[in-house]
Amino acid sequence: MIKVLGIILTVGGAIALVMGILGIFGSIALMLSPWALAIIGFIFFISGISLIKRRKDTEDIEAEKKT
Repeated sequence: MIKVLGIILTVGGAIALVMGILGIFGSIALMLSPWALAIIGFIFFISGISLIKRRKDTEDIEAEKKT
């Protein structure tokens, strides 16, 4: 479950980061501030990657308890 949340955060953060960067450079018109979107996207992207790398999934923890 933790890895699923990490994947969702990573993909959502990457999309928000790309949209924010395109908004900053004027390629796309957004309803939100492009700087805020880029910052939020960066935070979500980094937190999603760290969840994927550092946390054990709940299935892994249950398997370790059984052995």
